[in-house]
Amino acid sequence: MKTLVRAPNWIGDAVMALPTLEAIRRARAKDEICVLARPAITDLFAGQAFADRFLPFDFLGRHRGWIGREKLAAELRKERFDAALLLQNAFEAAWLAWRAGIPERIGYARDARGPLLTKTIQVPKAGEIPKHESHYYLELLRRAGWADAPGEIPRVCLTIPDAARSGAESALRRAGVRENSWRCAIAAGASYGAAKCWPPERFAQLADRLVSECAADVIFFGSSGEREISNRIRSKMNSPAISMVGETSMRDFAALLASCSLFIGNDSGAMHVAAAVGLPVIGIFGSTDPEGTAPLTEQFTLVREPVSCSPCFLRRCPVDHRCMTRINVDSVFEAAMQRRDSSKHLPIRSAGNV
Repeated sequence: MKTLVRAPNWIGDAVMALPTLEAIRRARAKDEICVLARPAITDLFAGQAFADRFLPFDFLGRHRGWIGREKLAAELRKERFDAALLLQNAFEAAWLAWRAGIPERIGYARDARGPLLTKTIQVPKAGEIPKHESHYYLELLRRAGWADAPGEIPRVCLTIPDAARSGAESALRRAGVRENSWRCAIAAGASYGAAKCWPPERFAQLADRLVSECAADVIFFGSSGEREISNRIRSKMNSPAISMVGETSMRDFAALLASCSLFIGNDSGAMHVAAAVGLPVIGIFGSTDPEGTAPLTEQFTLVREPVSCSPCFLRRCPVDHRCMTRINVDSVFEAAMQRRDSSKHLPIRSAGNV
């Protein structure tokens, strides 16, 4: 049997789908499993044991537009898949599987795509499953008859090869990171929109305190589209900081995070990648719901100021962004101190795989 799995489009969603991808591997151990995903996600997942191959959906390049989608469908048709499981919710995912002639097409019955599926799974109603998004993907698998009830979700884990860790350490040292410093990774952006972002001036004040009071090396990470916000933060700082924003692939980003000591950031894909490589995470939440999208790790500290309009899930705040502006620097700094102090009592992490 040859199985195609369509991964979610967003980095954070894809990481939260890891328990499902691993469950598919266990349930269909003899299948050839291929994961179709956007290039950043195939880069992040490359080499992971839950799939035999990763197929990039080059939506901005050769698969762009309907002509590009037809080209992708033709490429998938040549693969002669027996089944497709669609973790992505969109109509397009079902259309591609149908157009590729895959005989078994399984997905949630939503976005008007039911007629294109051979097995339509009803979307869970409120209260039927736990709120966390990882359960949403696992429930699809259970209702499709591919797995038992999920129970407790394990901590997600991305394997980082020793060679990648070594390369990441060399890159950090070249950038100015000291050998045995306490390394604080900060990701101040969020792809979904500004409503999820803590104010830049607060990040600047926090970073200054981490450097001046803790002798930390602060390293900013993010996509090329987040250079502006990173530059704004660093321009407001009184202390030196290192920026690797827009300078890494997703695979290198994961390895670089694995060489850090702590992650601080908004509810974002970067936060989930940090958790998946074993890093303690401080997540600053405002417009989104931590019950649904908190990282899957026991090493998570939530920083949040509940307000009546949160979670709103809007891209931009239509009022005064109170869910974020009410979070002060002291709250995040104290959370960082608690994580630093607790890590002193933990065994030293091996340089090998997480």
